[in-house]
Amino acid sequence: MGMDDKMKNAAESAKGKIKEKAGEATDDRDLQAEGQAEKTKADLKQAGEKVKDAFKD
Repeated sequence: MGMDDKMKNAAESAKGKIKEKAGEATDDRDLQAEGQAEKTKADLKQAGEKVKDAFKD
């Protein structure tokens, strides 16, 4: 996985975590769910990239 991909995934995950925590703090379940979804999406992208890297070797 390239460094750019790692940084993008980390940023997306962090953004999702912030939204999730903001949703918890304000009792906004929609924002909380949106943050969880973004975080999960970034984690899945990262896992997919790791699998691709494993098969490149």
